[in-house]
Amino acid sequence: MKNSIFLNTDREMPLLGLGMYKATGAGEAESAIQSAVEAGYRLIDTASVYKNEEDVGRGIASCGIPRKDLFITTKIWNTAQRLGDVKGAFERSLERLHLDYVDLYLIHWPVPGCYLSTWKELEEIQESGRALSIGVSNFEIRHLEELKKISGIVPAVNQIECHPLFYNKELIDYCQANGIQVQAYAPLARGAYLDHDVLCVLGTKYARTPAQIGLRWAVQKGISVIPKSVHPSRIISNSQIFDFSIEEEDMAILDTLNQNFRSASIPEDLRDIKF
Repeated sequence: MKNSIFLNTDREMPLLGLGMYKATGAGEAESAIQSAVEAGYRLIDTASVYKNEEDVGRGIASCGIPRKDLFITTKIWNTAQRLGDVKGAFERSLERLHLDYVDLYLIHWPVPGCYLSTWKELEEIQESGRALSIGVSNFEIRHLEELKKISGIVPAVNQIECHPLFYNKELIDYCQANGIQVQAYAPLARGAYLDHDVLCVLGTKYARTPAQIGLRWAVQKGISVIPKSVHPSRIISNSQIFDFSIEEEDMAILDTLNQNFRSASIPEDLRDIKF
């Protein structure tokens, strides 16, 4: 299986990336990025709210891979949306990352009363060439439909929680039918399915770990995955998902495991909003 896909902007994006959430310890981000690029990763995902863009920037600068061969994603946080400080927030992210551009800039959450105007400003950022593609994260169908009403630019990516225990098929089908690439954050459900009987049985069948089965399930559906880790052995293991295939009947079994289990938390400032 090819390990990358083309976005609706005709930009190529890897199906596997390194998530940098919680990589805030001294040297953690730089070390994780180095391990990742040595294992073949080329996509690095961060966000302003992760408070590690400077560390990620140092890791990018020192990893030995030319910038043009990397795919860097960051995101605008809710506070900047509410303040109407979209372009300022973007500039600060670029400064912290020490980059002239990012490959993908995302709206982290659809903040009510803000996300439509935020999107219009992202359009201008894309037009400037400093974000090669723009997209969203945690958007449901109703949010995407609202975007469609005010914009002719379709998000390149919708980054959502997705794994065998949280398989929002309706949303994924909608995105794929509308040219929006789905990218799964928390694709390992923060470890919640690693002891699951079905994942363990399939792991034995394919001589893989349950984590590799879960990641392969997603990429086999054309969903990009960004598992987070700062441990070299896990970073390497998570990358070993492109040299085997899960049989159709086993994919169908994995599809039935959905429990609508959300392992990632909704931000406190959005807790009272239905997603």
